Amino acid sequence: MFDTLYEWFWWERIWLPVNLTWADLEDREGRVYAKASHLYVTVPYTFAFLLIRYLFERWIATPIAVSAGIKQRVHLKAEDNPILEHYYITQCRNPAQADIDGLSKKSSLSVRQVERWFRRRRGQDLPGVLKKFREASWRFVFYLLAFIGGIVALYDKEWFYDTREVWTGFPKQSMLESQYWYYILEMSFYGSLLLSVAFDVKRKDFKEQIIHHLATLVLLSFSWCVNYIRIGTLVMIVHDASDVLLESAKLFNYAKWEKTCQSLFVLFAMVFMVTRLIIFPLWLIHCTWVYPVQHYPAFFGYYFFNVMLVVLLCLHIFWAYLILCMIRKFMFGTVSLLYKNCLSSINFSKSVLMGRKYLSGGNHTKAQKHTSNMFRAVVESHHFTDIWRMHNPTSKDYTFFSARHLTHSCIDYILCSSELKAMFHTIAIEPAILSDHNALITTCHCDVLGKRSRRWQFKS
Repeated sequence: MFDTLYEWFWWERIWLPVNLTWADLEDREGRVYAKASHLYVTVPYTFAFLLIRYLFERWIATPIAVSAGIKQRVHLKAEDNPILEHYYITQCRNPAQADIDGLSKKSSLSVRQVERWFRRRRGQDLPGVLKKFREASWRFVFYLLAFIGGIVALYDKEWFYDTREVWTGFPKQSMLESQYWYYILEMSFYGSLLLSVAFDVKRKDFKEQIIHHLATLVLLSFSWCVNYIRIGTLVMIVHDASDVLLESAKLFNYAKWEKTCQSLFVLFAMVFMVTRLIIFPLWLIHCTWVYPVQHYPAFFGYYFFNVMLVVLLCLHIFWAYLILCMIRKFMFGTVSLLYKNCLSSINFSKSVLMGRKYLSGGNHTKAQKHTSNMFRAVVESHHFTDIWRMHNPTSKDYTFFSARHLTHSCIDYILCSSELKAMFHTIAIEPAILSDHNALITTCHCDVLGKRSRRWQFKS
């Protein structure tokens, strides 16, 4: 049965045009053809890439990140609790209020302690900026070298400028040494990405990345076996052109070089739109869809290869949508900054309300820092006291949960003058039930202030 499946899988009518057999692609008369057995070498090269990546990230990327001011963020570790850990792994990372109440009874912890445990447990799984920087730097180096190598290998080839030449003499096109290494290294790299995807930072397009890596490996393997190497090299170089700019923009983003990051991202968006949405469909897919049938009748491999290219095009359209959303955020972010600057100069009271986030410890724009400094100045000039901080000088807790960003912050306070702070005996942050804000509950004793003196009156 195995022999039957093997013969069916390598049936010429699936892989090759009519009147062509595998015997026609045997090395002869100085011609060297790609063979499926050559792909076995990608397995050791894949693991070699994983080893090189580990050494690169540890000995090169990490020192560069440290020199750029990027440090490993230390998260508070959640206490060992088998009941909560089992629910976290098997059920949900962000339980609803009803589930929290049930877990509180099972674990003999208060609702507040259960919320804190899940918050810290999620924080442990959050990837740090240092890890993101190392991953982006590794991909940037490879894409840069691959793009340069692709230009060197293709700049003097006629099919690089005229896609009709891709099919001249097909399939009896001898494989060049530069094409061999370009293919093997690219396939080994994508194989290493597929193996390391479980350990890399999981982003919003995680599933799309898996589909992309699989489609790329299938396309490269198929084009290798049927000698579609010329069009395969063009597809690879088109993809590498924009990937270099994307990874470089990520690096500057992690290093907090905002202007450089935004400039590179805009440049990446332009190159992406041109290469992936114009050159790829109008030149490359047109080349594989129209020109081959002028040389031989359509066969299964012809349709399969074009369908896989269309799958990649669909992924390109999806990513183009995400890119446009990012550009939209840039534009609206600029408008928001201008609006906040106007508020800070026109309406001081609104600016103070915006600035109450200064204790949350998050990342701020220049306008937010400005309003935070103004609010801080108001608090210090009037000698206000944060009651919760006064009773919890070393504790860390939060009063607001953002369901959109899955982040916690402390933006609700009870402030009083220094003369009144003695009357506040206790304060606690209650669980959020009907709102996304947690209530602050405090008890105060007015008798500690003593009896007020009578008003002096002039009597004469």
